[in-house]
Amino acid sequence: MKNYDVVVIGAGPAGLAAACEAYQNGAQKILVVERDKEPGGILNQCIHNGFGLHYFKEELTGPEYAGRFEDMLKKTDAELMLDTMVLQISNDRQVTMMNPRQGCFTVQAGAVVLAMGCRERTRGAIGIPGTRPSGILTAGAAQRYINVEGYMVGKRVLILGSGDIGLIMARRLTLEGAKVLACVELMPYCNGLNRNIVQCLNDYNIPLYLSHTITEIKGKRRVEGATVSEVDENRKPIPGTEKYFDCDTILLSVGLIPENELSRNAGIKIDPRTKGPVVYENMETSIPGVFASGNVLHVHDLVDFVTAESQHAGAAAAEYCKQKTEGKAGSEPCIKMVCGSDIGYTVPQYIRPERIDKSVDVFFRVRRNFSTSSLDVTSGGQKLISYPRGHMAPGEMEHITLPKQLLSKAAGGAITISAKEVQK
Repeated sequence: MKNYDVVVIGAGPAGLAAACEAYQNGAQKILVVERDKEPGGILNQCIHNGFGLHYFKEELTGPEYAGRFEDMLKKTDAELMLDTMVLQISNDRQVTMMNPRQGCFTVQAGAVVLAMGCRERTRGAIGIPGTRPSGILTAGAAQRYINVEGYMVGKRVLILGSGDIGLIMARRLTLEGAKVLACVELMPYCNGLNRNIVQCLNDYNIPLYLSHTITEIKGKRRVEGATVSEVDENRKPIPGTEKYFDCDTILLSVGLIPENELSRNAGIKIDPRTKGPVVYENMETSIPGVFASGNVLHVHDLVDFVTAESQHAGAAAAEYCKQKTEGKAGSEPCIKMVCGSDIGYTVPQYIRPERIDKSVDVFFRVRRNFSTSSLDVTSGGQKLISYPRGHMAPGEMEHITLPKQLLSKAAGGAITISAKEVQK
């Protein structure tokens, strides 16, 4: 059995950044495992620009962004194993995998970084009524067909959901000659970034129907049309509001789910809100020495944030190998992060103050749109600090920085983050 300091599962933006950072922090033997035939992950099919504005201070396409980190990885001694599927992770960090060349085999890791990314919700996950013809795809599948495989998916397209991939595909399909009839969103707000609403819908006169959903799909062999209805505050269709769209293709952009079968099978504690692992301030999961970062942890809106988070996880994995800081959950003083009003989740979920140098970043999403607002951090009924915000939306990830000195004021081992409107 081969031994490695750090084994990184996934060679997308999260895995590449984690491996490079682990190397920079002293990890000698690093293995990066990727199930696809090339590194880069989802970025390989994201040929639009807008990547790297935060990290590289320039605008790159997805493949260009991935290429930068692939070049960085080549400058390290890390081993990249492609076309290899990880099957299991044990509590003592033995990683079992298989590929066509070596069959099934196991390696021993000093630390493991989970960077498997996320997957799309499908029609079966949301239960759209109607027939089951061809021509119904997730937005990511359509993106791969068009950008990588070179196949056009349809001519008259209706998009359900307003996630960023769906908005970007509305523009991409229009540029390829298709007619995008509308983008339909169940919620009363858009779930994508505001810049994508402007650049992908408004610039191409594609209507966005908020508080609407598809209530019927028609067609035998191929999609022939779809009925869209307005929904009430309980997200139930309102009779008499039906609109019929004559379309041959329906794209679904109805949310992403962290890819966590490996995590669950390993016994890692999963947060029901993020659908990803519960982690501490250094991205360590409930199994000591196993770390998680990127979309496998929680769904990000910008790849630059994935990179920063994964570098944090990679550095922590390298440090774990050097110090072997074994410790079960609850074995040292720990602060629980609590979601207050209109906060959907927090990452990390737990903070160990003794392991904080100066401060810790906490990432989260709000549950509704806010204009002028405030983020209040409280503990034991006492306000510790407030952060003003001019605008917040569920489609845009927020973060705050908590100084170590503030953590010492936490009462009862818990800190609550809440959002509220502020009167001008």
